[in-house]
Amino acid sequence: MTQGRASLSAAIAVTMSAAFLLPSCPAGAQSPGPSASEPARSAGFRFIAKSGEELFAKVCQGCHMADGTGATGAGTYPSLAGNGNLQASGYAIGLVVNGQRGMPPFGAMMSDDQVAAVVNYVRTHFDNRYTDAVTVEDVRAVRR
Repeated sequence: MTQGRASLSAAIAVTMSAAFLLPSCPAGAQSPGPSASEPARSAGFRFIAKSGEELFAKVCQGCHMADGTGATGAGTYPSLAGNGNLQASGYAIGLVVNGQRGMPPFGAMMSDDQVAAVVNYVRTHFDNRYTDAVTVEDVRAVRR
């Protein structure tokens, strides 16, 4: 992939991710908060979802698809389904925290608990059966 395409892919991924982070009302307006029928949105540049399943649905599936099979289009988004690279939990943690190529870094937008939750979710779903759970301490070690 050329440098221009990689930059474009990264810009698209960041833009798509930002859609989940931005408040739903104009600048300066006060939001009354979510109603019982509306899902809560993240305020600022931090995700509020807690479970790995919810984080995957709100952050990851836009590129990696709901079934984890990835996609090709404006960029190439690798399949997470049956992905042998996920066997090394540190690899998956590093990707989420630091990003790589077209994947933006989400470390500043997620707590250690959230990173562990989404990595554990991906490593135990989509035909992945890596049951050695990632801990908050594992995430902290990668952040150093």
